[in-house]
Amino acid sequence: MDLSDSQQSTVSTWIADGKSLAEVQRMLREEFSISMTYMDVRFLVDDLDIVFAEPEVSEDADAASEEPEVVDAQPAGVTIDVDAIPRPGALVNGSVVFSDGVKLGWQLSSAGQLGLIPGDNPEYRPSPEDVQDFQAQLQAVLQQKGY
Repeated sequence: MDLSDSQQSTVSTWIADGKSLAEVQRMLREEFSISMTYMDVRFLVDDLDIVFAEPEVSEDADAASEEPEVVDAQPAGVTIDVDAIPRPGALVNGSVVFSDGVKLGWQLSSAGQLGLIPGDNPEYRPSPEDVQDFQAQLQAVLQQKGY
């Protein structure tokens, strides 16, 4: 849709005043009865070679983003993820991170066999407590997902 020169200058003024594309879209509809999609407004602003003003970032926000707060660097127990797409030959599969931070893959075959997929260290064996925790969490997750 083509805008008149006065409408284009009005849009330029809105952008210079710091209005967002959504606000420009709403104002076009309210003030000029021009209905445009968000993408059309975006193309309009691009066609008019209008540059958005960068919002000023305060020094406090810079300091906060530079120093992320570490709550607890120690791994907390066993965590399980279930993959959305099963591996060939598996009913369901995913990954597990044990309490010592080692991540392994796991799979449950259609025959009901649960297996761990070796990671970087093929000799790694999780502790018996981690295995019990893994099996309990896996059972709960699979019941929740309907398996």
